[in-house]
Amino acid sequence: MGAGHAHKLYRHGHSPVHGLPAHCKIAAVFCFVLVVVSTPREALWAFGLYAALLALAAAAARVPARFLLTRLLIEVPFVAFAVLMPFVAEGPRVHVGGLSLSTSGLWGTWNILAKGTLGVAASVLLAATTELRELLQGLQRLRMPPLLVQIASFMIRYGDVITDEMRRMRIARLSRGFEARGVRHWGVLAKSAGALFIRSYERGERVHLAMVSRGYTGTMPVLDAASVTRAQWTRAAALPLAALAVCLLGWTL
Repeated sequence: MGAGHAHKLYRHGHSPVHGLPAHCKIAAVFCFVLVVVSTPREALWAFGLYAALLALAAAAARVPARFLLTRLLIEVPFVAFAVLMPFVAEGPRVHVGGLSLSTSGLWGTWNILAKGTLGVAASVLLAATTELRELLQGLQRLRMPPLLVQIASFMIRYGDVITDEMRRMRIARLSRGFEARGVRHWGVLAKSAGALFIRSYERGERVHLAMVSRGYTGTMPVLDAASVTRAQWTRAAALPLAALAVCLLGWTL
């Protein structure tokens, strides 16, 4: 990928977190999420400490709280089911504000919201401090299946290309006086979608042939093979190790 494919979640900076190798940060976030998921839901204080650890990591990365909180809105569509759990779950019930709520459903809602929010926050923080190109290289260095890394790379690289193609097709329809106003116009939109698919497929074939003609054999070269120091791994491991200590306390107290 070219360095120009910056994503909206990334926040340019020169903090100690930005300077860590991508695969170190990916491993740290993965371990942190595993620890959070393994924490008993009854240890309410533990989730508060996890949030404090993420806040410290965000401060070290110089990522403003407003930037982080606004990006957390991405999880809103996925928590609708969790909000319904107290109403549909079975078991003992409690009355809150005139509503009959399931006790197990309330615990389930808390479990999903707390762990899900912390996981999303850690992922947003990772994206805010790591460019897409570095993320893909980090996944490659962590021995993720090369085919999956390449698929993600091409998807990101040509996402803007396909979006721009859609914009040109929309302008072409508008220039011919077309406006989708009802069901009777769905046929035109369906034909446009089919044309977009065919163009994208043909573009993919041409790109593949061009790569093969330049010596592509199924794997992409690793451009950044710089070694990682023990100090960098130690700094990256600070977050999951601190979270692990909190998790162990949550199981013992």
